[in-house]
Amino acid sequence: MTLRMPPVLRIVSLLFLAVAAVLALPGCAKYDELIEKDQVCSQRWADLEADLERRANLVPNLVATVKASANYEQSTLTKITEARASATSIKLSADDLTDPEKMKAFEEAQAKLNTGALSRLLVQNENYPKLQANGQFTDLMKQLEGTENRILRARQQYNDAVRQYNAELGKIRGSVVNKATGKPFKERVYFAASAGSAAAPTVSF
Repeated sequence: MTLRMPPVLRIVSLLFLAVAAVLALPGCAKYDELIEKDQVCSQRWADLEADLERRANLVPNLVATVKASANYEQSTLTKITEARASATSIKLSADDLTDPEKMKAFEEAQAKLNTGALSRLLVQNENYPKLQANGQFTDLMKQLEGTENRILRARQQYNDAVRQYNAELGKIRGSVVNKATGKPFKERVYFAASAGSAAAPTVSF
């Protein structure tokens, strides 16, 4: 024997399903929006990593040029090499970008290379006329300065993407959708480089 749902209950059920479907549409749209903003953050981070890698790749050529053209202070070159090794040894995964401690370690390693060892080289180069007259050294310094400017822009673009993503995730609908879907989205950490590293090194010849 088949039980039939009373007409009133059938109408109520259909209305409930219709309302649930309507409410689900904004939720799907919000989920898609979070996915998109998260992907933008990942892209911006990849762009930043590419510029940081470019800087790291310039360092060995810079050190070799300095060694070849001047009797330069060895301790400074050693510190540059060590700082580069430290900066390139830390690799962050997508999950690490939501971990404040890992982000801090990454930022500190990059700062040691940029505002520490390399800055010392730029300040001291005026004491080495032969080094200043070296065309390859001059070219490397210009490339380095341009790379630092690109890193600054990439960091700003990444942080802007993170701000938009975190803001969307923190809104009521974003928070509800995140909880309803098992919390796949986590707040990202800003790339907050240490004080002074925002400015590209000053190249003086």
